[in-house]
Amino acid sequence: MHLIRRKGWEIPEREATPEALFLNRRAVLGAGVGSILAGVAPAMAAEEPDPSAGLYPAKHNDAFTLDRELTPEKINSQYNNFYEFGTQKKVFTAVDSLKIRPWTIKVDGMVEKAREIGIDDLLKTMPLEERLYRHRCVEAWSMTIPWTGFPLKALIDAARPLSSAKYVRFETFLDPKMAPGQKQSWYPWPYVEGLTMAEATNDLTMLVTGAYGKPLARQFGAPIRLHVPWKYGFKSIKSITRISFVDEQPKNFWQSLQSSEYGFWANVNPEVPHPRWSQATEEVIGTSTRRPTLLYNGYAEQVAGIYKGMEGQKIYF
Repeated sequence: MHLIRRKGWEIPEREATPEALFLNRRAVLGAGVGSILAGVAPAMAAEEPDPSAGLYPAKHNDAFTLDRELTPEKINSQYNNFYEFGTQKKVFTAVDSLKIRPWTIKVDGMVEKAREIGIDDLLKTMPLEERLYRHRCVEAWSMTIPWTGFPLKALIDAARPLSSAKYVRFETFLDPKMAPGQKQSWYPWPYVEGLTMAEATNDLTMLVTGAYGKPLARQFGAPIRLHVPWKYGFKSIKSITRISFVDEQPKNFWQSLQSSEYGFWANVNPEVPHPRWSQATEEVIGTSTRRPTLLYNGYAEQVAGIYKGMEGQKIYF
């Protein structure tokens, strides 16, 4: 999910709230005034343990390498888009209300084995591994992230889609009480995204459940999100609750909101600008540098064949 205003969100790293300070704030706010005045140290509020924590860190897959340094977790975790909880980049301060247990994913549509499955039961059946991936935002910035998860193809194989299924449609939760951004009626909630079957079954396409060697943080889209590294980041839907196999191309969130600027495909291409800014270069978040943007975000060798014969179509926006 990506902010379309330019440059207003950029801040120097020195202004970022230290992670330790943020983690302590709830304990401080929850302490009684009397105990603070009396000089009694407030107790840290206990976090409910994540039942999947024992699965991390997962085995690292050496086949996925990078041409640059990883983005530090502190920087990544404090610079995110999650419109359900606000438009600010420091959305990590607003996601505590995201309830990630219990969490059920519905798999339905044109499949032989439709089902609803809890996230922890799903994790027990999937081959978790860590992969290093580039992430390129449509706002012309980038990061590099050690995701943990499993290929989307593994879930697709288990669902056994019918031959008539041409696309995979993804949908996130809809709960304005939990996510105040969903009270903004001008947005087409819930967030929806889609891929062709060829894109969905490509080995790069990943369902992510962890990052930096631990369960996925809420601001990253816990407890399960998509990552499609050759596309702009808004295609990588967060906090998925439904995966449907359909025969018609899904209309995604940003396409529904502003179809003149956002389409279905959103493949990274430095030569195809966004209608309001260039995509030729990207700011590397956490550094003071810009880099040339790579076609398909550097994954052309693995994915260009998907689009063979489609050169006349608008497969970039």
